[in-house]
Amino acid sequence: MSVDLATVRKIAGLARIATSEAEAEALVPELNNILGWIEQLGEVDTDGVEPLAAVIPNHLRLRDDVVTDGGIRDAVLKNAPQAEHGFFAVPKVIE
Repeated sequence: MSVDLATVRKIAGLARIATSEAEAEALVPELNNILGWIEQLGEVDTDGVEPLAAVIPNHLRLRDDVVTDGGIRDAVLKNAPQAEHGFFAVPKVIE
């Protein structure tokens, strides 16, 4: 596939990018080079290659999914500026 000046102008118009005549002419060989690289990637033999999400193996460290009540209410409430009856106490806000 080859990109010409008319195609560059159309792409710039669709993307709403203002380009001068010189900028549009400079983009023609750049876009053709990019499309050439994409064609080269299409020629690579990838049979038997599994798709990767990352280049290093990532394994999730799972824990047992057990429902608990937490059991650390007092430790959490130590962080509260004010606590009453086992809950965070906040000032009353009336507008």
